[in-house]
Amino acid sequence: MVLPVRFVLMRPRNAENLGAAARALKNCGLSDWVWVTPEVEDLTPARRLAVHAEDVLDGARRAATLDEAIADCVWVVGTSSRKVEGKRRLPPRAVGEELVSRAAQGTVAVVFGDERSGLTNAEVERCHDLSAVPTAPEQPSINLAQAVLLYAYEVRVATLEQQAPPPGPLPVAATDTELAQVESTLGEVLTSGGFLIDEQPGRTGLRDLFAPLRRSRLTRKEARLWLAAMHTLRKNRPSS
Repeated sequence: MVLPVRFVLMRPRNAENLGAAARALKNCGLSDWVWVTPEVEDLTPARRLAVHAEDVLDGARRAATLDEAIADCVWVVGTSSRKVEGKRRLPPRAVGEELVSRAAQGTVAVVFGDERSGLTNAEVERCHDLSAVPTAPEQPSINLAQAVLLYAYEVRVATLEQQAPPPGPLPVAATDTELAQVESTLGEVLTSGGFLIDEQPGRTGLRDLFAPLRRSRLTRKEARLWLAAMHTLRKNRPSS
């Protein structure tokens, strides 16, 4: 069975990297990947490196935004060395293990920045957690295709080491879109109630309040219950 693990490449620039990444994914039994606004037109060099992985190369989906690429994902980890308050920083081995664990509840994703500048600040904020390879300070950056291989390998290892499945089916996890709806509605309720003042999307107050809910791995049923409760609060709140 193919795990629902997705590799998302933001603005890939180099055709050779795409070919090598396709081969790396197939080496590890993976094939779901998305290119967000790729800057590569000629894939001829990619085909030279995608040895026996031309099907994976041709199967790459295109997306216009990161939101589009991860809309159905239940967990999204970005590859970045930056430290962001409220987001965990996981080593690749832990990422592989958690990807396999969470994949039992829905599609999960690893996001890679472009070869020149990596992920933008907004893209880092959009990811649920972060991961970086503990490289030597003399040469901290890793080639994109090598990074894809490294994380794909960790997924492969975690898959092979996975224990027997639980006796019963796990509940369906809330998607990224559903989590965003809960966070947005929570912000509206707390702002109208006076707890948050002029809170804007992405501000620290709302993000910190919602972080425990995101870490709790809300199920789809729980997310809908939260939304129903907050809609009822808004509806029944006495007008001032």
